[in-house]
Amino acid sequence: MSEQTAAPVVRRVDERHRYEILVDGARAGLTAYRDRDDRRVFFHTEVDEAYAGQGLAGILVKEALEDVRASGMRIVPVCPYVAKFLKKHEEFADITDAVTPEVLQWLDARLGR
Repeated sequence: MSEQTAAPVVRRVDERHRYEILVDGARAGLTAYRDRDDRRVFFHTEVDEAYAGQGLAGILVKEALEDVRASGMRIVPVCPYVAKFLKKHEEFADITDAVTPEVLQWLDARLGR
């Protein structure tokens, strides 16, 4: 059984519009976003299969949402994982906005879909 030598680290990578979680310096997962005015629209979260089952997605999303709060922004959870996380973590309800058709249309245009 291998042990992690350090706690996972979450970093925001603005030029790639995402937060990444690193395990022993290797990227293990990410949650992607686009900013719209004062709202950070999360649309995709993934953790590499090699790191599955370690709770990394929860750590990643929690730290990302805490960063959003610290920056004075609001959350729009288009990503199903982020939406599910928010249902269990009501401490972010005060900064969460509903996903609307207009937001989805804007996001599709931003992502070229």
